[in-house]
Amino acid sequence: MADFHQNGVVATLHNLRERPIAEIERELAHFAQTRPITLILPSLFSELEAPALENIVDELSLVPYLSHIVIGLDQADRDQYRYAKAYFARLPHRHSILWNDGPRLRAVDEKLKAASLSPDQPGKGRNVWFCIGYVLGARNAGVVALHDCDITTYSREMLARLVYPVTHPDFRFLFSKGYYPRVARRTLNGRVSRLLVTPLLLSLERVYGHHPYIDYLKAFRYPLAGEFAMRAHVLADLRIPSDWGLEIGVLSELWRNYSNQSICQVDIADTYDHKHQPLSPEDASTGLSRMSTDIAKALFRKLATDGVVFSQESLRSLKATYYRTALDLVEIYHNDSRMNGLTTDRHREEQAVELFAANVLEAGNVFLDQPDATPFMPSWNRVQSALPDLLDEIQTAVRLDSEEG
Repeated sequence: MADFHQNGVVATLHNLRERPIAEIERELAHFAQTRPITLILPSLFSELEAPALENIVDELSLVPYLSHIVIGLDQADRDQYRYAKAYFARLPHRHSILWNDGPRLRAVDEKLKAASLSPDQPGKGRNVWFCIGYVLGARNAGVVALHDCDITTYSREMLARLVYPVTHPDFRFLFSKGYYPRVARRTLNGRVSRLLVTPLLLSLERVYGHHPYIDYLKAFRYPLAGEFAMRAHVLADLRIPSDWGLEIGVLSELWRNYSNQSICQVDIADTYDHKHQPLSPEDASTGLSRMSTDIAKALFRKLATDGVVFSQESLRSLKATYYRTALDLVEIYHNDSRMNGLTTDRHREEQAVELFAANVLEAGNVFLDQPDATPFMPSWNRVQSALPDLLDEIQTAVRLDSEEG
């Protein structure tokens, strides 16, 4: 059973195991009559060939309260797009597929490029950004949720608990973030969150002093969770990174735009597992190596906008502080695992810490060398100002793709 601890920064909504899922779903079906719920699913075509997404679609087919499912499909040719249409056809809800590699949405992207507004990197962030534009153009959502398509332990309870805080008419929350334990095959997972983000936040505080933004991020039990939901009006002003800093970037935007009292985190699962990225120490452009660098850069950029001054000397101190703090946490996680009958590989954990320490310094050096870089995708408010008809053009492109097949 969960505890009931509150951190005093953002509200934590626990799962005390007292309510059956059918009861929660009945309430959500009632709330959704006045606050319709849309789900965004960013997907690679390859995920349609894996068992995780098949189970997710089966579970979603049982959900009674969704009004619209928006699927962002990446890395698909025409035949694969047609396959995706047949694949998702069993969903009983209204659903739309954004064929991001199709000629119509590529033409939309060319118009964005001409206005210097196109996302400059492929990947999940760009996929999510276009899905947000489609949802805004549809103008029929009160709440929008998002989760990944590679969750191997998925159940529809995850979605119900995720959207409940921002759908309930008596709750004031505008944004909810999922959290869960990362345990699978009797092993403690979640290396980037445990071994990079947690010790890095502690180290930033020790080197640069107390900062309310650091307190805010420390308050989240799983800041890198890809599951979040929000009131639809929040979407239009989000400026999110196009790289692996997406989850930190979304939290940063909520910090910038809203009171902490509008934000909550919610326990959505007892167990959680998904596709694991390789550490990739030999290639800094992929895997957890790339992810760690992008996350560190996102943190440095945000702190700099709040007046924190970085230098080569302070970054060297930060690296040393991070390394020692992370090694201490490796010991704590090892003890926690053993007490619960789980395992951690001490050698691999320390290898990860060594790589992350090097990437913290590299991320800092990149930031110092390019302080004027703007790796954020523009907000849709800005896009609408520059290209007032674009949201309707995205709607038309998706509709014509669907009709032609």
